[in-house]
This record gives sequence, C-alpha cells and structure tokens, in this order.
Amino acid sequence: MSKIITEGPAGYMPQSAPSMGVELAPTGKALLYGNIVEEEEAMRDAARAMLTKENPTIFPGPQVLWDWKEDVAAKAAALLELASEIPNCKIIPMPDYRPKYPKIDVKAEINPNHPNLTILDNKIKACIFVGVHCHYANLSLRMIRAGTDCYTIALCAYMGHEEAMASIRDLHAENITRFKEIVIEERNKLGIEWETTLPPENPSLQKEDNSSLSPADYGEYRSLIMTKKGEHVTDVE
Repeated sequence: MSKIITEGPAGYMPQSAPSMGVELAPTGKALLYGNIVEEEEAMRDAARAMLTKENPTIFPGPQVLWDWKEDVAAKAAALLELASEIPNCKIIPMPDYRPKYPKIDVKAEINPNHPNLTILDNKIKACIFVGVHCHYANLSLRMIRAGTDCYTIALCAYMGHEEAMASIRDLHAENITRFKEIVIEERNKLGIEWETTLPPENPSLQKEDNSSLSPADYGEYRSLIMTKKGEHVTDVE
C-alpha cells in the first residue's frame, strides 16, 4: 500500500491531504495513510501504534466531554474502557477551543493554535482525536503532521479526517468497543503484559474548588446561567 499521509515532520505549510488526492472514505470504510481500507485494517494499524509508540494519548473534545446528546455518555464510557487497555495511556481533554494567549499550559491541554507544542512537550508519538469538532480537528491534525512525528488517529462521528494517519468515521460506542477488543488482541499478539487500569490524573492540573463559584465568575457566559427577569426555574434535571 502506498502511504500518502504519514508521520512528519512534513515541514512548514505542508500540502493538505485533499490536495494530494486523499478522499474521505465512504460509509463502512476507513482511511489509513490516505488510502481507503476496511475499518478493521485501520483499527489494527492504529492499535499497534498506540501499543508500541511512546506516550500514547487520547484527546477527547467537547462532543464527548459534555453529555449533550443521547449516545454521548455511552461513547465516553467506552473511551475510558479503551484507555484502560492501552498501557500507560494518558488523557488530555480539549473542553475549550478558544485561543489562550499569551501562552497555554502544553502539559495540561491542547489548543488548535499550538497543538504541535503539546505533542512535542509531552513527547507524544501516537494520539487519538475523538469528539473534536471537524474544522478544529482538521486544522490541528495538519499542524501535528507538519511539525511532529506523531501518529494521529481520528475517531469521528461524521465523515472522518483526511489529515490523520488512521481515520474511522460514523463513530458510535460500539465502534470504540470494537477498537478496544482489537487493542487487546494486538496487545496479546505483541506479548505485552498489562493489568487493566484507568489512566492517572494529569499531575499538572490544578485542584479546583467550585464551592464558592458565583455567576460573576463565568464572565461573558454568566447570562447563560442566570434567570432572566420574570423567569422562574421550577424544575431541573
């Protein structure tokens, strides 16, 4: 198989995947190095990368971090199970894409303005993007390919991502569970011994105390949580 999209560094302003002829995979298929393949083939290659490359990391975005849709909680639970089967896997969440200047904490978060810095600083050689809005994922994946040698995997609820080394589309909880099963199979083939355990907490994250929060602490978003004049909330979930 001719590899079109591979680990970088591809250099400053590399060609985009579509400009090199990569097309999104049709329903039921996946992308692997820019080629349309069976979903299982892409999952097995991705599983081997997460099992053999240094500092495997999962980057969950807002679409799996917040319980906003019927199947999201099941996806999130399946992701934790997947992470628990990958030796020494870390999770760095992406709950907020807004630019963070003058700098970001690259050990604790990834941001589309500087995703390559987070990859480089954490020495991540294989990662999974999941639940990330497509326009941000495409931007970040291309920047990672441009400036790092990280193997990127995109688990997408929609049509997938040409810029990733492996891309699975139409993602549901059952796809993640199947990926987990493949990880276990490949781990056994490689003879890697591992006791299933959840990833450790990120040591660089500060402890939060939300007991004294007030609407004023939410800045421009305070109007979203404050009742309007004449409005009375009588029931909550």
